[in-house]
Amino acid sequence: MKVAVVAESFLPHMNGVTNSVLQVLAHLRRRGDDVTVIAPADSAFDAHPLTDQISSSAERCHGYPVIRVPSLPLPDYPKVRVAAGSVLRIRNLLEELRPDVVHIASPFVLGWRAIQAAEALGLPAVSIYQTEVPAYAARYRVPWAEELLWQHVERMHQACTYTLVPSTFAKQQLRERGVKRLRTWRRGVDTDLFSPARRSAELRARIAPNGELLIGFVGRLAAEKQVEDLAVLDGIPGTRLVIIGSGPMESSLAKRLPRAHFASFQSGADLGAHVASLDIFVHPGEAETFCQTIQEAQAAALPVVAVGRGGPLDLVDEGRTGWLYGPGDLHGMRRRVEHLVSDHAARRHFADAAHTEVQGRTWEAICNELVGHYARAVEVNRRIRTMRAKTYLRAQSRLFTNLLPG
Repeated sequence: MKVAVVAESFLPHMNGVTNSVLQVLAHLRRRGDDVTVIAPADSAFDAHPLTDQISSSAERCHGYPVIRVPSLPLPDYPKVRVAAGSVLRIRNLLEELRPDVVHIASPFVLGWRAIQAAEALGLPAVSIYQTEVPAYAARYRVPWAEELLWQHVERMHQACTYTLVPSTFAKQQLRERGVKRLRTWRRGVDTDLFSPARRSAELRARIAPNGELLIGFVGRLAAEKQVEDLAVLDGIPGTRLVIIGSGPMESSLAKRLPRAHFASFQSGADLGAHVASLDIFVHPGEAETFCQTIQEAQAAALPVVAVGRGGPLDLVDEGRTGWLYGPGDLHGMRRRVEHLVSDHAARRHFADAAHTEVQGRTWEAICNELVGHYARAVEVNRRIRTMRAKTYLRAQSRLFTNLLPG
């Protein structure tokens, strides 16, 4: 297939969206598909105004060209870029690329332009719902914007051929907002990178010299992750918090959690070793459409404690692989963690069940599902276009008949 991948976020900024896109590109490369990536640049200037300049000079990822469009940094989080430019710019790119399908990763600004451009060109658009942006409004102190953001989300996904959602919660959420043509597409997990075999006695001795149990979090240190909620765990005897990640709240969290170990951003084998060296994984964020780090923790044989909203509802089997607690119930979070700290047998049982649960959720299998969604989107788009054309011709025929003299 010929695929245009439009990524709202991409390298060098690593997050869940970028990681999923990289996995998809690697899979499409193995299949031999023809792919072009469109992503925000690291400046407000257009590096490649003409696509005919791209083939020789563009950067490449997994062997595929990456077309960068101008972007601006978020004021409080400059590592995150928001694409500038117009729908016409994206339309011109897609018109020259002529893809069979447009894959739109976590659309919001650049993705919305791509959806409009694909619609104008009659191209099937497969949109990946991955970020519950409206839920961020209260966290960023603009609660009045939540409904406006939801209206934008509805408008974007209604215009897509398919919207792929990662969890039961996300599907129900969009269905209640009136979005149609929803399909479930979850995420894979690298069980070689995230494995109990990567547990490091040396790393544990450095972080927990007195043999403390390690309670860990992995993710972006930003308001929507609610990492500050972990303060209720910072004094459990015989334990130490480990915070793995970076972001705009890193310095304020270090003050809020003075006894915690901040491991900063980790990737590759170092990330695998850090995760496997934990004893319990905790995720407090209430705005997770999936929560990939839970799967990765489970692959490393860690019991999980997570908030009972969003993606974790699908991932955590209560009483078998971990515990869920109600949103805002921080005492409930602490009680569940204390149970796993005090009960070694339960901790081991949960860890074994969690590890078993995710075996088989390979990126290969998940991306094969995605290619199936692509093929169905092409067919659905063809039927939609045919139906619209017939409706238009019937209307024109009636109009012409009414204009004929009686």
